[in-house]
Amino acid sequence: MTSATENRRGERKPLEVVLKSDTIGTLEAVMSSLKSLEGSISVVHAGVGPVSKSDLFEAFPGAGLVVAFGVDVLPRIESLSKEKGVEVRTYKTIYTLKEDLERIASSLVPREAEEKITGTAKVIALFKSSRKGIILGCEVKEGEVAVGKNFRIISGPGVVYMGKIGSLHIEEREVKRAKAGQQVGVKIADFKRGRLGDLLECFETVRAKDDQRWKPKGGVVRVE
Repeated sequence: MTSATENRRGERKPLEVVLKSDTIGTLEAVMSSLKSLEGSISVVHAGVGPVSKSDLFEAFPGAGLVVAFGVDVLPRIESLSKEKGVEVRTYKTIYTLKEDLERIASSLVPREAEEKITGTAKVIALFKSSRKGIILGCEVKEGEVAVGKNFRIISGPGVVYMGKIGSLHIEEREVKRAKAGQQVGVKIADFKRGRLGDLLECFETVRAKDDQRWKPKGGVVRVE
């Protein structure tokens, strides 16, 4: 079961909810308040009266969420909602309902991966390594430069090279990492355009955590 996730083509779908209210008037008021969230929230079924078995089955194929305003849930329906994994959320004020649904919908927006800079170094010397390659003599300014890390070389025009660090040397000794304040040689086999003053930047891609993503737990949640 998915909840406001992505369809087969990877396109994000709105949070689908089944909406129940105590009267026609309040149902219309709730629907009106949710118009500003159009695109993020889709009401797949709306009705007046207590939450019923059919409401749970309406919600099950989608997000698994029933929103109940001004009505409570009978014990047998609460038991069935737990069994089916459908979450019923009850509210007493329209403001709270809207705010809560907006929070849930926001939690389902896919988080983009972020880039984290793990080390920077300045090129202070250049040494020939082979006909095609070069050794950059670098002074580590911040963090650390480490074997296996993705890195880029930034020159005047911008980024001129990207790759992964294969080996590092401090004097004649091969090392796995060099920290701020150390000088290190970075061998690059397929690059020879390095210049004094270039910046070497190590980075890693950090995936966003899904621990704040809403998922239906089943049962009744009474939101005050």
